[in-house]
Amino acid sequence: MSHTLLAGRSPRGPFSLMKRVYKFVLPEVRAELGRWRERANGIPDRELRKQALDSMASKEFHCIGGGVYAAANLEQRHVLIPLIVALQTISDYLDNLCDRSTSLDPGDFRLLHRSMLDAVTPEAPMPDYYALREERDDGGYLPALVRQCRDSIAALPSYGKVQPYVAELVGLYADLQVYKHIERSEREPRLLEWWSGHSAKHPQLLWNEFAAATGSTLGMFMLFLAASDPELEDGQAEEIRNRYFPSICGLHILLDYLIDQAEDREGGDLNFCTYYPDERTLNERMERMVQAARKSADELPFGHFHRMIVEGLVALYLSDPKVAGQRDVMATAKRLMKGSPWTRVFFWLNSHWIRKKL
Repeated sequence: MSHTLLAGRSPRGPFSLMKRVYKFVLPEVRAELGRWRERANGIPDRELRKQALDSMASKEFHCIGGGVYAAANLEQRHVLIPLIVALQTISDYLDNLCDRSTSLDPGDFRLLHRSMLDAVTPEAPMPDYYALREERDDGGYLPALVRQCRDSIAALPSYGKVQPYVAELVGLYADLQVYKHIERSEREPRLLEWWSGHSAKHPQLLWNEFAAATGSTLGMFMLFLAASDPELEDGQAEEIRNRYFPSICGLHILLDYLIDQAEDREGGDLNFCTYYPDERTLNERMERMVQAARKSADELPFGHFHRMIVEGLVALYLSDPKVAGQRDVMATAKRLMKGSPWTRVFFWLNSHWIRKKL
């Protein structure tokens, strides 16, 4: 990414970032979600309608978090916010469909997630994404989300330079969603087999950390932001991919799993934090992931913005009310909060300001 255009437009610190988020990003993300909620209300199939509406109700904060990337180029937020909201809404809707599925068919999950790949591949034909399941009539809801992504992408001046890396991250995300939702007895063997094909590229990771990293959409959103810069240079898209994946993406999803441990134990759901042999290992690996994410952020152009993303992630998850009810997670949280004044600033903002307004 050029050091000139976006570097000059991005917010310099936590308070200027949050001011942009509250003045511009939050209302516009909610307006987009309102539009999609209205569309989802018209879905003919009752189950598809329920999952579409539930995903927006329970996961709105995913779109708000993704929308933060538009704060670094407010002049292009009319392109970035509809794109980020549409892709994240596809992701959340499909996650609900697969989590609460009437099917355990990997082919069904793969075909559903083809829509995410089609959304970022404007030239691809669009099949019937529901062809392998009982519930099929969504009134055109999922294809409309795909078309919104494509329309927004057409307005990004440098999308051609980022597209291969966006498609790669979406492909990994789709793989994860297939393997984590199949028959419970098959999940771990399939995930380990998948990891064996990628382990040589990521010797610093454990298999569960790689799997977690593939579950993040942040790298995709950062690449969209980069593509809004007409001066994006050759090689910078690859640098963004390498800095975001796996370190920043991995931290994002491991924090999510960290605070969901009690919930997932109760529901019998897969949680990547439970694959560490003990609490000490978990703490050491989480600290290592935080440090790797901070280093990656600092090495990118206008590193202050990416560093705020990292510290904001740590603060957002560790200030979640779920943490207070889990003594072991509280202990991990205290360790991860050390060494960064920015994390404490975001923690304070999140605890005393953000959650009251959301």
